[in-house]
Amino acid sequence: VPVLPVLPVLSRMLPASIQITGEMLSAAEVQDICESLKEDSVRLLSVRGCQLSDRDFARVCRSVAESHSLAQLNLNLGVVSSISRTRHLADALKTNRSLQTLFLHGSPLLDAGLVTLNLALSTHPALVCLDLGDCMLGDEALGLICGMLPPDGAKSGLRELTLSANPGISSKGWARLAIAVAHSSQLRVLNLDYNPLGDQIAGMLAVAVASSRTLEVLDLEGTGLTNQSAQVFLDMVENYPTSLRVLVLAENDISPELQQQICDLLSEGEDDDDREATPLQSGPAPSSALLPIRDKYQPIRDKYQPIRDKYQPPAWLPHSS
Repeated sequence: VPVLPVLPVLSRMLPASIQITGEMLSAAEVQDICESLKEDSVRLLSVRGCQLSDRDFARVCRSVAESHSLAQLNLNLGVVSSISRTRHLADALKTNRSLQTLFLHGSPLLDAGLVTLNLALSTHPALVCLDLGDCMLGDEALGLICGMLPPDGAKSGLRELTLSANPGISSKGWARLAIAVAHSSQLRVLNLDYNPLGDQIAGMLAVAVASSRTLEVLDLEGTGLTNQSAQVFLDMVENYPTSLRVLVLAENDISPELQQQICDLLSEGEDDDDREATPLQSGPAPSSALLPIRDKYQPIRDKYQPIRDKYQPPAWLPHSS
């Protein structure tokens, strides 16, 4: 039986990850990255916090466009530092068809950057996880993001969305997002931590959560909430069926007792679901068997240093079938 020829085939079927953090990338290193992308030998590329020339950034983007294997791209912490880089990234995303997860946390995109990226993001056929935390976004950008959460019967949209630490978004903008979340047919994870939401917006989000048939995780850490918001969420999880499994309320003016009551009720719901699970619940795998790294905003006095990893970067392992 010809066994030996199988080995090189397997090695091509298991793309690797490239993870570099906070380094100055040389032209030679960029060349290696580009060649690996073009050879479809990379599934995860992370250059978070790295410095590279505009020319080299454009080269990486052209290679991202050509890659058929790349599933996760992490450009967190200022890599996309100008509108010209944003344009290069948009061009790459218009051609690429494999990317599932894109991290742009801590990039000074502004609304203009989101306008540049919008068409590429909203029409990408595979993208399901997007991190736009601490990107200096406002209401115009949020309106475009709402378009990436299409209602039932429309095209598929985002399953995971991070908008942490974008204080330029107004209450009107957040209200618009709450409506989009209520009607989204896909969204499972929403991270809004470290935005000055307050109890009024939290109340709107509670209505959105109650309406959503898919939302499982809502992160409201450090969003200026009080016991008033917690009581609304408690009433919701106590009296109404919901898909919600995790509600993060840390770093708010909410009593530990209320937080624990909500947590206990959500845990009970999860246990009930486990007992009642049927084959009908099996669907597409979560956006990342890659266990994505999320840069969680950490509020300290200097706004532009305060980012730490919420999850420790895992070594990428091929998803076993």
